[in-house]
Amino acid sequence: MTSVHVWLRLGLILYAAGLSLCAAVDTTCEFYDNSECENQENCNSTSRFVMCKDEQQQEEGKRSHCYALWKNESNVITLVKKGCWLDDNDCYDKSECYEHDEAPEKGMFYCCCEGNLCNQHFDHLPIPQPDRSTAETPRTVPVDNSKELFRSLMYSLFPICGIALVVAVTFYMYKRHKSEHIQIPTQDPLPPPPSPLLGLRPLQLLEVKARGRFGAVWKAQLLNEYVAVKIFPLQDKASWLNEQDIFTTQLMKHDNLLQFIAVEKRGDGLEMELWLITAFHERGSLTDYLKGHLLKWSEMCHIAETMARGLAYLHDDVMGRNGEYKPAIAHRDFKSKNVLLKQDLTVVVADFGLAMKFDPGRSCGDTHGQVGTRRYMAPEVLEGAINFNRDAFLRIDMYAFGLVLWEIVSRCSAVDGPVDEYQLPFEEEIGQHPTLEDMQEVVVHKKMRPQFRETWLKHQGLEILCETIEECWDHDAEARLSAGCVEERLGQLSRTVNITTSNTVDITTNQQTPPKESSL
Repeated sequence: MTSVHVWLRLGLILYAAGLSLCAAVDTTCEFYDNSECENQENCNSTSRFVMCKDEQQQEEGKRSHCYALWKNESNVITLVKKGCWLDDNDCYDKSECYEHDEAPEKGMFYCCCEGNLCNQHFDHLPIPQPDRSTAETPRTVPVDNSKELFRSLMYSLFPICGIALVVAVTFYMYKRHKSEHIQIPTQDPLPPPPSPLLGLRPLQLLEVKARGRFGAVWKAQLLNEYVAVKIFPLQDKASWLNEQDIFTTQLMKHDNLLQFIAVEKRGDGLEMELWLITAFHERGSLTDYLKGHLLKWSEMCHIAETMARGLAYLHDDVMGRNGEYKPAIAHRDFKSKNVLLKQDLTVVVADFGLAMKFDPGRSCGDTHGQVGTRRYMAPEVLEGAINFNRDAFLRIDMYAFGLVLWEIVSRCSAVDGPVDEYQLPFEEEIGQHPTLEDMQEVVVHKKMRPQFRETWLKHQGLEILCETIEECWDHDAEARLSAGCVEERLGQLSRTVNITTSNTVDITTNQQTPPKESSL
């Protein structure tokens, strides 16, 4: 009975300790970031103390931790980062910052701990593996001593069973207590718990921002910055590989193309997920922004011009100073959902899962022509009458570009009169979920396009823009403008058209509009 009381008392102590861990506390950590010295000469970056205060850590049951990240190259230790870390089970009840892996990958060491300034000192203390040769050999029990054996087994098993019972009861009471304080969500369910380390990247998924044909896009935290993580299921590996191939093409870094960070594989077998990590833009897609915002004349011109600049760079063959080469690339799924906005409304073109490179001397092969989003398909795509060459695919992008430009104009507040609610192209004609047959009937046979409002044509600046839109979505593919030509036109338009009042437009006539002929 004495041992039972002891174990029950131990269980109550463990239970009380579990309850005490439910309260979130503020933690002070030492902060250091060696990237603050990048591109600076004679930089002397020093560490400082920071208070960890994150909105998610204020929730019940969340904790604050500290972490350290360093390199060890030939026994030379170089500190990389220190700072605050979100709630992580691996950091619980660690008062000191130690890395226990015997040989971490690429000489990068990581540790986390719990407590004020616990990451001031860090070290590598690998856990020694037990030597099986020195293990004790089991004792042999004489056959004629069966009563003694039974008695020994009883004395050995009784405490073990008691411990297991106490642990089970304690765990049950702790879970029951915790479940009494869980609030039932009134909106979308909460995201899954923080993800484990992503290779050498301490990456945590926070919330789903969008879902598409090839998977979900998450907002995530990588150290002290937010990133976007696009998660592909295993069956969409081809799209993941294609997007990775496009992003890693030489000279793909551009202000108006989405910034690539890394790719990763998560899980094993059929449960494997394929991750694409890119820059995160809080404003989201152009589609979502137009639903809730009207555009001033200057904002509309800036969005349209930077969108054209991004697509023009994607379409161009670019030669670098050191011999690098970027071939022309067709997007093949250009639409407002794949156009993202920075804080200043500068456009970045995204989603290259269907994109195609045109390397010199290589044919298009057996590429499937009828891909993309039905609503934005050009007439030749809907008919299945594509010429499989570079210029034909670039002109298909320009048709879709014209539709997106129409979406932007439809939400411009510079017109004299009310502005319509946001609609997708052809939504007024065939609704929100058109079939392929619907699109063929409207676009190919009837040769219809989204309508221009009379108020747009009365505005001299928008009238010029509507002419450009018509030349982008021309039924004759060879008559369509190139992205470079549209970029030049929009740049001139924003510089020469000045809005003096809501109803007055001044046009400077000392500059000529670029020719209407296609430059493809």
